[in-house]
Amino acid sequence: MSTDRYFLLGNPVSHSKSPFIHTTFAEATAQSLQYATRLCPLDDFAGQVQQLWQEGCLGMNVTVPFKEQAPALCQVLSPRVALAGAANTLYLRDGEVCCDNTDGIGMMQDILVNLGWQVTAKRVLVLGAGGAVRGVLQPLLQARPREVVVANRTAARAEALADVFARTAAEQDSQIRGCGFTDVGDQPFDLIINGTSASLQGELPPLPATVIASTTAVYDMMYGAEPTPFLHWAERLGAERGQDGLGMLVEQAAEAFALWRGVRPQTAPVIEALRQTLLASKA
Repeated sequence: MSTDRYFLLGNPVSHSKSPFIHTTFAEATAQSLQYATRLCPLDDFAGQVQQLWQEGCLGMNVTVPFKEQAPALCQVLSPRVALAGAANTLYLRDGEVCCDNTDGIGMMQDILVNLGWQVTAKRVLVLGAGGAVRGVLQPLLQARPREVVVANRTAARAEALADVFARTAAEQDSQIRGCGFTDVGDQPFDLIINGTSASLQGELPPLPATVIASTTAVYDMMYGAEPTPFLHWAERLGAERGQDGLGMLVEQAAEAFALWRGVRPQTAPVIEALRQTLLASKA
């Protein structure tokens, strides 16, 4: 009997923890599958996707820089993908290629359930306007924050993104606006979410220190063995608490696994195992 095959497509992709995550999920749920990475040439994402379908692949995850290219290769788009214009999960159903975006669900599961942070009626600052941020804004707004400010180095991209989600915000009695990093205002935020990868290279957005108060919670979608430079920056400014995106990584994977296999695995043991692996790597 052949084993069901799933892949992660990206560039770069060799560093990914996804094979460990999905293999662990499969063992815990008694599912027979293989999960591997596939490095895609930057100019041939569509060709790689088509080749994998022809090889009998049943589903794929998509990471940078291809999330915004993925929807064009699918016949059925989830409402999340249709709004965000970015997908991270592909699968076959009734002979059609379908796609969804589980990033935002995963992030909110981590923030609301794993961490127990509050979002409803809060002021939230989201940094970045790329595929990662596009994928999380709808689930974030569905938690009914009072206001979401999307800030980006290029203000026009943030403003355009805010326009896309303006209707979603209004439906939740929330407000959303886009701006440049230096135009976020001088009032503190309850929650700041970093959706850029710049801080991993030591670059920090030119935000005023007043965005952080002693009650501010900070969430970085990036993760590593050490707290990210962004989390260090927030701590220096007196943020109450900070968390990296390791939990988001595992939670979004669990949502994808459920789409593929019809069962949602437990995530806490996998998050803990990955955290211990990261800690051991720096010892």
